Formats: sequence, structure tokens, C-alpha cells
Amino acid sequence: MNDPITALLASREVLLADGAMGTNLFALGLANGAPGELWNVEQPDNVRSIHRGFVDAGSDIILTNTFGANRFRFALHKLQGRVRELNRAAAELARDIAEKAGRQVVVAGSMGPTGDVLEPLGPRTLADAEEAFHEQAEALRDGGAQVAWIETMFAENELEAAVRGAMRAGLPFVATMTFDMGGHTMMGIRPSAAMGLARSLPGEPIAFGANCGVGPAQLLDSVLGLAQGAVPGEVIVAKSNCGLPAMGDDMKVRYDGTPEIMSSYARLARDAGARIIGGCCGTTAAHLRAMAETLSRIPKGPQPSVEEIERELGPIPKSTTGAAKRRRAMKQA
Repeated sequence: MNDPITALLASREVLLADGAMGTNLFALGLANGAPGELWNVEQPDNVRSIHRGFVDAGSDIILTNTFGANRFRFALHKLQGRVRELNRAAAELARDIAEKAGRQVVVAGSMGPTGDVLEPLGPRTLADAEEAFHEQAEALRDGGAQVAWIETMFAENELEAAVRGAMRAGLPFVATMTFDMGGHTMMGIRPSAAMGLARSLPGEPIAFGANCGVGPAQLLDSVLGLAQGAVPGEVIVAKSNCGLPAMGDDMKVRYDGTPEIMSSYARLARDAGARIIGGCCGTTAAHLRAMAETLSRIPKGPQPSVEEIERELGPIPKSTTGAAKRRRAMKQA
């Protein structure tokens, strides 16, 4: 496939994606509930500083500040008329940092869900969703995004609508789904089955994987499930939250993952089968720096067992592979 990520993977064992955008914007003063995409034009230097921090830490792929920048999510803030402006501005900011990196850094246009359940279970039509994603993808492309990064998806039909929208804009795409503590998406899709879903999409993804939703241990269990369903040559993505969220005395949410925890997660993610590894909510440049150092210093090892993951990163409530469930049953016998 003719895209910059595949070209990089041809000579690299693993690529480092970036960390969180939203939680880092909050740390810089974005108000809770405010649309962070407005900062692409109102406080562009803050957005640039987050991208620059990730690149300096070693990220090979940076995602634009556009996770919720589709017309339906923007309508909640009366911004639906600014989709093209804010997506294009976001891509231009990321492109500016990538071009100054002194090495190849890929700009990926972040495209999150619409926030609605699509037909037949919800009110939003597939055609409307596809058109919204197409509008977003075109603006990201025009601003300099090289690929579409379709993330945090939980429903097959919305994923397909996003893929169609990106393809109509001429963008190759990466896609990730969110698997919860039950070991499946909100619509019941398990990681091993999701790899088959990826092969049924209207176009071939550059890579497919899991992001957000849970902490590193559960995310890695999802990676093991994805690896079970993968065929040779398919590229798996792991982009875990930085530990688990907790509310502080100041009523701000923080994630408990340390750089040491995230570096262990990165190593285990690579060993589990992921070739693109990054962080999601709560992940800072400091976490990514530790991840990059570990991936460069420690050679790839054998695929870890659920027991090994739990020993390093904590318990997995439910395992998509079934190994944790079998082990607990044996202990109770």
C-alpha cells in the first residue's frame, strides 16, 4: 500500500505513535466540557507544544487535534459550520511540527465517532455519518494529513461509514476499536472477531487495533485477542490509556500510569504482536520517552501470557483469550 506508515514499517520493527491530546489540553487550561478543537485557531501554540513534546519524545506518528471534529459532535457546541476550518487548521499545526522534526514523522488525521448510535438501532443514518466523515477527512487532507486515523470505534456500521468517508477523500486509513472491561466493544465485538471485520471493510486498513477504554493490562489482553484473529502481514495497533482514571481532591481526573508502567506496557505490546504502539488518555511526553527508550533498548521477546501481563501491569477483569478465566477456575477447584 502506498502510504508513509507502511513505508516506515518496511524497515522498522515497531513505530511509536503519540499520546493523549485531550488530557494534555486540560493540563494546559482547557475547561472541562469545552471543545479542544477550538484551540487549533484560538491557542495554536499550545496545540503545537503537545505535538512537539511527542515528537521530541520519539513519536513517529502524531494525531491531529480533531477527535470530535465532525459536524454532529460540533453541533453540541454550535460549531457545525466550522468543521472544515478547524480540521484544516489542526492538520496544518501537526504538519508544521512534523516538517521541523529532522526525521520522518507521519501526520494522521484523528477521526473519532459521531457520538450517535446509527441505524437501525439509532436515529442517525449511515449516509449522514459517511458524509460527515467525508467532510472531516477532506479538510484534514487539505491541511496536510497523510492518513486518516479512525479511532475509538465500537460499532461495525459506524466504522464502515468512517472508512468510506476517508476513502472518498483519498486518504489511506488506520482504524482502532475500543474494547471494554468485558473484553468486547459496546456492540459486543471481540478483538479476535474484529480482525475479521477489518478484512471485510470497503478498503484495506494500513493497520488495525485497539485504543482507549481500559488500562494497559486489559488493552494488552485485547492485543492478544487481535493477534489470535490476525493473518500474516496484518499490522496491529496498541494505544492504551495511561493506567486508570481517578478523581483528585481538586475534582480533576488523573491517570495513575507511571512512565515505568507505560514502558512495560510498550515492551509487552510489541511482544504480544503490536507494531504501532502509543498511548491514549493521560499519556504525556514523559511516558512516551520512557516507552521509546525501552523499545530501543530491549529486544523483542516471546509473546507474553496473560499471567505475565498481570504480573507486570495488574489484574485483567475478563480475558478475551480465555486464559485468565481458565486459570481462575483452576484456582477455585
